[in-house]
Amino acid sequence: MSIWDYVIAILLLAVLGVLMAGIVLMGVGGKANAKYGNKLMVARVSLQGLVLLLLALLFMTGR
Repeated sequence: MSIWDYVIAILLLAVLGVLMAGIVLMGVGGKANAKYGNKLMVARVSLQGLVLLLLALLFMTGR
């Protein structure tokens, strides 16, 4: 396995962690959801975009 495999795995685990935190926070509701819900969604989408960008670069370079 190359270093890129580990980087992608770590980023995917980060996406999963943010997703799970958002789901739990949404389930709890209240002020915490109103305060952090949108920030968690932006973080998740940003991490997903980073993973897709990295995968695209790796495919284009043939790695």
